[in-house]
Amino acid sequence: MPAYLISQIDVHDPAGYEDYRKLVGASLAKYGGKFVARGGRIDVLEGDWKPKRVVICEFESLERARQWYESPEYRPAMDIRQRTSDARIIVVDGI
Repeated sequence: MPAYLISQIDVHDPAGYEDYRKLVGASLAKYGGKFVARGGRIDVLEGDWKPKRVVICEFESLERARQWYESPEYRPAMDIRQRTSDARIIVVDGI
């Protein structure tokens, strides 16, 4: 069953965040992940949610998404992301 990793990102160091963007793709691909949405236009339809950036990645399973998130390949990129932005990240099973 596919799973979707959904991130709400508030970038506070755009120049530093560019280093994250350069690194993340290779680790994502190694674990079978792919970007479904990556910082595109956001149109809120209901509620007061006002995310500045949303990223959605698809994986073959929730377990595979967690393996990527906890992987040594992703760690250097994660360290940069955590220094340059604030994030809320979930992973949810698809159908």
